[in-house]
Amino acid sequence: MKRSRTTLLALIFFIVTIWESNSSLANSETFTQCLTSKSDPKHPISSAVIFSGNSSYSSVLEAYIRNLRFNTSTTPKPFLIIAATHESHVQAAVTCGRRHHLQMKIRSGGHDYDGLSYVTYSGKPFFVLDMFNLRSVNVDLASKTAWVRSGAILGEVYYYIWEKSKTLAYPAGICPTVGVGGHISGGGYGNIMRKYGLTVDNTIDARMVDVNGNILDRKMMGEDLYWAINGGGGGSFGVVLAYKINLVEVPENVTVFRVSRTLEQNATEIVHQWQQVASVLPDELFIRVVIDVVNGTVSSQKTVRASFVGMFLGDATTLLSILNRRLPELGLVRSDCTETSWIQSVLFWTNIRVGTPETVLLQRNQTVNYLKRKSDYVREPISRTGLESIWKKMIELEIPTMAFNPYGGMMGRVPSTATPFPYRAGNLWKIQYGANWREDRLTNRYMELTRELYRFMTPFVSKNPRQSYFNYRDVDLGINSHDGVVRSYVEGERYGKKYFNGNFERLVKIKTRVDSGNFFRNEQSIPVKP
Repeated sequence: MKRSRTTLLALIFFIVTIWESNSSLANSETFTQCLTSKSDPKHPISSAVIFSGNSSYSSVLEAYIRNLRFNTSTTPKPFLIIAATHESHVQAAVTCGRRHHLQMKIRSGGHDYDGLSYVTYSGKPFFVLDMFNLRSVNVDLASKTAWVRSGAILGEVYYYIWEKSKTLAYPAGICPTVGVGGHISGGGYGNIMRKYGLTVDNTIDARMVDVNGNILDRKMMGEDLYWAINGGGGGSFGVVLAYKINLVEVPENVTVFRVSRTLEQNATEIVHQWQQVASVLPDELFIRVVIDVVNGTVSSQKTVRASFVGMFLGDATTLLSILNRRLPELGLVRSDCTETSWIQSVLFWTNIRVGTPETVLLQRNQTVNYLKRKSDYVREPISRTGLESIWKKMIELEIPTMAFNPYGGMMGRVPSTATPFPYRAGNLWKIQYGANWREDRLTNRYMELTRELYRFMTPFVSKNPRQSYFNYRDVDLGINSHDGVVRSYVEGERYGKKYFNGNFERLVKIKTRVDSGNFFRNEQSIPVKP
């Protein structure tokens, strides 16, 4: 067995060497030789380099594929993965990738909906720099801050904060398996954003590897570049190694609830009233609405269900007092409410039973589906007639869902130019469209159904540009082939202005200054200026 494994490894290195020597990459050294020479010899990179023929290649690649659409036999695969275990491995990957004109994909958690961190649409050779081993979370109670490495998942961040303090938290997303690097750098949000804003409103420093392979902190990179990686997506400008975050105060006990109403239970009126008050409720209260299609009271008929999922930084009595006055149509009662710790509320929002040991947040495995997501912003309330037309369309389509996430509070008080994330005051709520399925044969149909609902919503959402959320990556908005500077800019403008609105040009200017050769690129990265 040992001999056969040795023979296999020798064959792998032989194949890679032949590929390199016959490719346009060849010069006085191969890519793998470059990686070895440019990494710290005290921390050998060899064990972190996983070739496509390696026995662990498939398991490492597939471990952080969160969308089965990108795990098929026809999906383009990287020729190798660098599962970095030391910062010098990241530096070597950048230096050697640039030297050998190879595209590098950067992956921290794999939750990017259209797979841009581990799939290419160009057909050209690429490799993946996977950050999952760089995952430490160092909490400092004295300063109420933490240094969080990009490969950590949100569940780990929440757990290690909770381990040190029962009244500190971080305003990030509700899914524990999301990777920190992409989530923070793209302007991640969660259910306490109306009180504390986005992830990027609560960062104070960062460490990154730039295009020259240098490690920079905020002072060294300067405020422009720090601004760019704090909401504009780190992968367009470098490799973010870690963020220093501010921790925020939460009560020892918070209140959560989840109640559902169908059309027969007055859902239209409740949603209509929700949109009038959701963005002006006390900052401590966040109520998401999830809209889907279910069986009605008559099994052969379909109806729309609106599920109201709430998070309140306070006790149930106070919550009921607020909603009885501001949203009595919901009819929330004490038995609908659960008072629990903030860390247990994370489990509730992830559909894990309250009372489950908190260590579940350290688990990285999850159920994976085929999926498609899209997004929109709503700036004006939708009339009852408009809502009824939407329900009719959803019943016709059956499959796609919508989630309404309310703004207001802190989201309306942070200037739109404070970070690259531009959609602040004036936005009532954000829509996430979604479809999940389990069989590959359903892919084209479910993708088109989701797009059809998105098209139908055009009259009800933002315009000029129609706004989209960067962390809900959607290649329907445009793909950048990076074929020439002028074309790249034109293609980048199509999706870039939808994601970043008036902040797009500033991001382009910074990108052009720090990475004029456009090494850090993907199908929806920030382009350079012609």
